[in-house]
Amino acid sequence: MMDERWLQDIHRLKTRYQTDPVNAAWYLVGNKDPHKPALYYHRPDQSAVTFTYDELRRESAKWAARLAAQGVRSKDRVAGLLPKRPELAAMILGAWRLGAVYVPLFTAFGSDAVRYRIEQSRAKVVVTDDTHREKVAGMRDVVVFNVDHPDQDPESLDVWQALSENDLLVLLFTSGTTGHPKGVPVPIRALPAFEAYMRWGLDVRPSDRFWNLADPGWAYGLYYGLIGPWLVDQAIFWYGGSFDPDRVMALIKEAGITNFAAAPTAYRAMRAQGAVLPDTLRAISSAGEPLNPEVIRWAETALGLPILDHYGQTELGMVINNHQVPELQRPLKWGSMGHPMPGFRAVVLDDDGHEVPPKTEGHIALDIGQSPLFWFPGYEGSDSATQSRLTADGRYYLTGDDGSVDEEGYFFFTGRSDDVILSAGYRIGPFEVESTLMAHPAVAECAVVGVPDALRGEAIRAYVVLRPGFVTNAQLEDELKDWVRQRLAKTHYPREIRLVDTLPKTPSGKIQRFILRQSE
Repeated sequence: MMDERWLQDIHRLKTRYQTDPVNAAWYLVGNKDPHKPALYYHRPDQSAVTFTYDELRRESAKWAARLAAQGVRSKDRVAGLLPKRPELAAMILGAWRLGAVYVPLFTAFGSDAVRYRIEQSRAKVVVTDDTHREKVAGMRDVVVFNVDHPDQDPESLDVWQALSENDLLVLLFTSGTTGHPKGVPVPIRALPAFEAYMRWGLDVRPSDRFWNLADPGWAYGLYYGLIGPWLVDQAIFWYGGSFDPDRVMALIKEAGITNFAAAPTAYRAMRAQGAVLPDTLRAISSAGEPLNPEVIRWAETALGLPILDHYGQTELGMVINNHQVPELQRPLKWGSMGHPMPGFRAVVLDDDGHEVPPKTEGHIALDIGQSPLFWFPGYEGSDSATQSRLTADGRYYLTGDDGSVDEEGYFFFTGRSDDVILSAGYRIGPFEVESTLMAHPAVAECAVVGVPDALRGEAIRAYVVLRPGFVTNAQLEDELKDWVRQRLAKTHYPREIRLVDTLPKTPSGKIQRFILRQSE
């Protein structure tokens, strides 16, 4: 049973955001101290600008008027194809002030990916700039608004359209790691779960300077890099330049960042480049895909501070964490993604949908009825996809990930259900093999997949990206095989090593193992 203290806190959060009528933009910026910083923006040229809550309110009122002039009304969809820049934040708030639904479009998408999401979302307006305008050229049934060349600048529209808790805030498409992207509707009632993670998972305090490096075109960056900070009265911190480990480290020091979050891809790049973490940091978190223990060890060596790994999904937000808040902290166990956050009951199920004993591998799921912060309403326009996420009785939400939980409630990730390797009767999770490989000094990144094998059913193949200074040769390949065989298990070592320059990833940085399985 959940502790009474957390139940009371959850009740307070839900009462705050789920009392009709409600407007999300009002809770994010409208009711804040007008003089407090709301957005720190660092330009690629290393100059910087700060916006207060009052300035964002005024800018968002202008955007509400611009969008309304294009015919946007309550519950219409507005897509944003913009990089991190102040206009993006103001535009999103302007859409929410009108009661519209925001559809994020990652700027690294090509035209096909952009058009698919615009069409599937039925967006009425897409807001973009000169750099990305060509990706939406010639599209019908959508108004294209270019922030670099606005046709007009109408009077501000001081509106806070009232909505219900079940009305949508965002329509966000999944990253497509295993198939076609699906539309995830994010209702206003998701806000309590987002705030809970900011406070309990990340332990963002009033005294912190918080930076979530993730891009707001994806769930972690949108939920906890744009929406989340404002929910806890923190300023957003955005850097408009391309990712560079040394520049990130310099910004952390210059801006006095104390609480930092990023995807594992960023930490692996920092480690490979030998970046030095500034001593301003008191909390470091990771989310997006499992964080290899070797990267955590690197952080402890470089700073004496571990990176705490967190687990979630676009459809859920963050639900299982090595929590930063002291009241929920537990001793770290290598390879564990931690414990369920208050508000969620996580379990492991067998193939028939029954909960399994500790240390039994199965399917990670959420008990919906005992998860008061669960908010996923089902995929946009696809009942079949929604039903595939539920057990037959509708009690559990299936994450699509496999893992186990030990007697102390620590959850361990094995891999996506589609990624688990069945070799010679053994059920092998790629994450365990990858983590072992990552401990080798030559390995910068790696991905492990199963490939058909006449004798074993499946054999393990590893794709490895080397760190600078190491050269591809047969001797190194044999050394990597022996490294896993001796440190993990004779049954778990890769029968084949392929040294590659890069790994296929989604734009958000998640490795696409299904592409590797298809390669010859």
